[in-house]
Amino acid sequence: MTGNSAPVKAGIAQAKINFEVAQMIFDARAGLSQSALAALIGSKQPVIARLEDADYEGHSLTMLQRIAAALEQRLILRFVPQRSRAKRRPAPSIQARRKLQPA
Repeated sequence: MTGNSAPVKAGIAQAKINFEVAQMIFDARAGLSQSALAALIGSKQPVIARLEDADYEGHSLTMLQRIAAALEQRLILRFVPQRSRAKRRPAPSIQARRKLQPA
């Protein structure tokens, strides 16, 4: 397997998401200990530690919503387009665009 294989790229993308979610939770609880956050959501410190572990793959929307509510924050998710693999044609030059415009 190489860095150009689809499974490696998918694994890297998943690892990046896991890291970003873990970091988001860590940043959101700024100033609070893991134990304090756990108490706010009715859980235990090891649960928060696991959620903040970049290797953890079990983040749930429900848990993220509980954390957001406990911290009086909103959770915002969004879909973004994947990068296109198709080569894009370069935009026409200014001269070419002028030729296309009606007189």
